[in-house]
Amino acid sequence: MPNSQDRCYPADTTAECELSIVMPCLNEAETLGSCIKKARRFLQKHGVDGEVLIADNGSSDGSQAVARSHGAEVVDVPDRGYGSALRGGINAARGKYIIMGDADDSYDFTALLPFLEKMREGHELVMGNRFRGGIKPSAMPPLHRYLGNPVLTGIGRLFFKSKVGDFHCGLRGFHKEAIERLHLQTTGMEFASEMVVKATLHGLRITEVPTTLSPDGRSRPPHLRSWRDGWRHLRFLLIYSPRWLFLYPGLIFCFFGVFGMIGLSLGPVTIGRVGLDIHSLLYASLLVILGLQTLSFAIFSKVYAIAIGLLPRDQRIDSFLEYFTLERGLIAGCICILAGIIGTIFAFGIWEKASFGELNPQQTMRLAIPSITMVVLGIHLLFSSFFVSILTIKHKIDQ
Repeated sequence: MPNSQDRCYPADTTAECELSIVMPCLNEAETLGSCIKKARRFLQKHGVDGEVLIADNGSSDGSQAVARSHGAEVVDVPDRGYGSALRGGINAARGKYIIMGDADDSYDFTALLPFLEKMREGHELVMGNRFRGGIKPSAMPPLHRYLGNPVLTGIGRLFFKSKVGDFHCGLRGFHKEAIERLHLQTTGMEFASEMVVKATLHGLRITEVPTTLSPDGRSRPPHLRSWRDGWRHLRFLLIYSPRWLFLYPGLIFCFFGVFGMIGLSLGPVTIGRVGLDIHSLLYASLLVILGLQTLSFAIFSKVYAIAIGLLPRDQRIDSFLEYFTLERGLIAGCICILAGIIGTIFAFGIWEKASFGELNPQQTMRLAIPSITMVVLGIHLLFSSFFVSILTIKHKIDQ
């Protein structure tokens, strides 16, 4: 029978409480009972008004019965996936604060006080850090410990200027209301990254506490698939950072392309023992076109993500959109096209002087390639201007 010190459960299943301990579950009967007992022991020892909630994702090994027999509440989440299970558990939780943790007995649910204290102090997301707290032998595969987690965490810190040192720790606490404002959407293991990224972008107060990681207590293999789930985390980080995915590559393309076109349009260029001529000019043209297209994708994706609520408002984008109106974009596109047409006319004049016969490629291609490039850039600007205008049409998004 549940202990009377767990004041929020089970006497009143609608009353709010201070803390909900949420565990996602898919066939965790081996270890679930131990995790629940530790969590309940923590609540009782520290007199915390709380509940233990199991977000079951369709277990077929009797996990639901194990959870109920140990005094936990079970929420059935039919949509499969780590993220889906946690979202279902978070929605059903009645606590002001939530601590989530895996049900494989790798985390110590009796040592949750540092998380709760930080949340009581006002921090809205409290991350566990396994690298600071200690990883016991065999608790984390070498591939994850020395490559996967450090690399993905490093990318997350670089892309989003986050101070979190362990993006993928499964033990973390947060204010329920603050996390619900983020409208988390991912369904798989990348949910862990989404929470940190969105919390950082929306300016939530984030801190870390050391936590230990013990070996998985289950006899079966874990649900985690290293390469598949690693790619899903990386894909998410890239999608949520148009700056690194599109903007920076686009700027690099434009830098080398523009300088290459300017230099080679004036004549051959020799760098050491390497001679660059009209063939290199053609590739410089390609870089310019790719650069503008990639920069356009950066703007499109950022504007769209803000419009539908995936990313918060960005003052730099607002300033850009105030300056880059549809009319200005159309004017810029027309100027580029006009420049290209003028260059084409001059090239046609050279051909006419040659009685429409054989031409010197080194002469005519230095004019023809930039002219064609300007026409392509102009057309791209015209259509891009209309597309940005479509994306910025004010509309109401149902949340």
